[in-house]
Amino acid sequence: MSAAGPGTTGGARPASTWAPPGRPLTFEVLETPAREAPTRARRGRLTLPHGSVETPTFMPVGTNATVKALDPDDLHEVGAGMILANTYHLYLRPGHDRIARLGGLHRFMGWDRPILTDSGGFQVVSLADLREIDDDGVTFRSHLDGSTHRFTPEHAIAVQEALGSDVAVALDHPVPPHASGRAQVEDAMRRTHGWALRSLEAHRLPGQALFGIVQGGLEPDLRAESVQTIAALPFDGLCIGGLAGDETPAQRRAALDVAVPLLAADARPRYLMGLGSPLDMLDAVDAGIDLFDSVLPARVARNGTLWIPGGKLNIRNARFLDDPRPILEGCPCRLCRTFSRAYLAHLFRAEELLAYRLATCHNLTFTLDFMARVRLSIEAGTFSEFRREAARRVPDEPETAVERDRQAGTKPR
Repeated sequence: MSAAGPGTTGGARPASTWAPPGRPLTFEVLETPAREAPTRARRGRLTLPHGSVETPTFMPVGTNATVKALDPDDLHEVGAGMILANTYHLYLRPGHDRIARLGGLHRFMGWDRPILTDSGGFQVVSLADLREIDDDGVTFRSHLDGSTHRFTPEHAIAVQEALGSDVAVALDHPVPPHASGRAQVEDAMRRTHGWALRSLEAHRLPGQALFGIVQGGLEPDLRAESVQTIAALPFDGLCIGGLAGDETPAQRRAALDVAVPLLAADARPRYLMGLGSPLDMLDAVDAGIDLFDSVLPARVARNGTLWIPGGKLNIRNARFLDDPRPILEGCPCRLCRTFSRAYLAHLFRAEELLAYRLATCHNLTFTLDFMARVRLSIEAGTFSEFRREAARRVPDEPETAVERDRQAGTKPR
């Protein structure tokens, strides 16, 4: 790593490795900034039963055991190293027991790289009109057929063990951070802490890592208390939950600036749930986060929004109907190396399914290539300089996850 200088992260501190005995996870922190550096950005490698993942990285979301419109070959081509699948939705359909009988989630969906499954906790927020919550767990009314289903910490773990993901997540109780009063935030935090203990007790699958979730909303003292409580437990990794909702970027950063310094001596991976905007991820990497997930890049692609340096294109605009250029010159994605803007504009107007595949391939390639360049800048000691330049060159796609996903009941968190 280069010596400190203007726009650099400074000299690297010694690398560290988190490799708990008997656990199916290793996390190596390969590059970390000097104490006096103006950033907490770090470079790592997370090794799981189905492979290693370079961090910081973004995980595409495969809610129903598929990243919408893509197959596993597409995911490999766009550069995905790890994906997320949704516990609640797979429990409802096709059922975790069926997936287990068919060989587990990896075999079921034909994906040979790591998978993280969420706990079903986000549906506490996104399906708020279809659930009742108490200290023991959550009762959901299915959005598919109206049937009722009980999720407890023990049940959420059992479902994830049946799915066989590389990483399971403890059940938690998130709330919209900005719209929730202090009493509501504190109640949800304490419930999350109790559920964390029960999740640890219930988890038995030796080949599966388990992450705990920090809550606390935007209340600095509660966020700090939650970090200290969850970090004191023997989880394999730590999720920063209760963000990427209705808060502003400044509020989110303030919460991270409370949480991450308390983890400075903690070698475990840090995962900010539900964040997928390039600018937002860039800020969170600066704060010291390693893992991200969101439906955002794929969702806006299916709506006809293509990400490019410096902004985005709405391919539904008539001006693209005669445009022979690729979406982005030099982009290696399936869309840009073969097809024109005019062709994609035609596909969207004709409502052809290929439109969704090509657009999704582009946005995920853009996102994962962006994260690769973030990693290179950390290795080179130029992250702060890269961040200033990238802030002018990446699309600003604000996260409004809670309202955006309430109707669909899907990830992100």
